[in-house]
Amino acid sequence: IKLVEDGFYEDLLFHRVINSFMIQGGDPESRDAAPGKMLGGSGPGYTVPAEFKAENFHKKGAVAGARLPDNINPKKESSGSQFYIVQGRAFSDMELNQMEKSTGVKYTAEQRDVYKTIGGTPHLDNGYTVFGEVVEGLDVVDKIAAAKTVRGDRPLEDIKMKMKIIQ
Repeated sequence: IKLVEDGFYEDLLFHRVINSFMIQGGDPESRDAAPGKMLGGSGPGYTVPAEFKAENFHKKGAVAGARLPDNINPKKESSGSQFYIVQGRAFSDMELNQMEKSTGVKYTAEQRDVYKTIGGTPHLDNGYTVFGEVVEGLDVVDKIAAAKTVRGDRPLEDIKMKMKIIQ
């Protein structure tokens, strides 16, 4: 909220877009970035501790903190500014059973129903902190996710953010 109120996100790019997976932004170096510049390595200079709650899972529309990989971030701390919005896809019971086996995460009946109908990215549960949810405008997430991309999953044409706090 503080970053939004400070205008931090204004005109930052969704710099990593993978259709049927997620859209990511929040890198301060993306503001006015030259075409082709690799993005995703910057933030405000701090991280946020991981916080995993069963009720906050990676269904379509979930908003979560991006982070560095486990090998350099074993505590799974989130970036202080980078985030992603889940687009994902629908999963079958068989796929969910396999994920439970490989990750050790047990999905509730409600989660399974959501992952089978609405979709999401269940393999990210308990690995990345989910802190919000898109409650209106999932069609916009789908449009961004469908953007043509180039090297590094960066959209060919810049997709800029505009954020405000609604109370």
